[in-house]
Amino acid sequence: MKIVGLTGGIGSGKSTIAKWFLELGIPVYNADLEAKKLMNENEKIIAELTELFGEEVYQNGIYNRKLVSSKVFQDKELLHQLNQIVHPEVFKHFQNWVENQASDFVVKEAAILFESGSYKDCDLVVSVVADEEIRIKRVLKRDEISEEQIRQRINNQWTDTQRIEKSDFVIENNSNLEDLKIKFDQLYKKLLKRFRSS
Repeated sequence: MKIVGLTGGIGSGKSTIAKWFLELGIPVYNADLEAKKLMNENEKIIAELTELFGEEVYQNGIYNRKLVSSKVFQDKELLHQLNQIVHPEVFKHFQNWVENQASDFVVKEAAILFESGSYKDCDLVVSVVADEEIRIKRVLKRDEISEEQIRQRINNQWTDTQRIEKSDFVIENNSNLEDLKIKFDQLYKKLLKRFRSS
């Protein structure tokens, strides 16, 4: 099974691209979403996070994302420890998921595909990039978080320049949805051609 990594910073538009893959029948694994589920369900993760952050990390059995975010986005070492707990379990979960798919290829969507090292398990990587100010405006419209919080997240992720260097395909998303859709359609044709001929 061929694996396409799909990544991009907050507000880049990668989730829109993932949605279009799904609409075409391509299975998409949303690593960020699955990680959140595992943080509430996986006993190993729950025990290790409680040890790292204390009992308040789970309120009524539910992972306190706000509390953890406020701590890790100001402390790179703590963020690293959090990732060391969660990523190996997400990786195992992803491997099991892949084994149950039947398609020309699957897509692994992850905001921190490069930072987590999981890009190494992909056959190729697609990065969605956009100017920082455009991304910030999009997220301010979409999420209930401040500009300062958005900038903190951006500063904890790779830059677009770093992503571009390690990507096989790059989609620039500084315009509108119509423009993005044209670029997506072109990408999809290239991927089908590559995987069906290999």
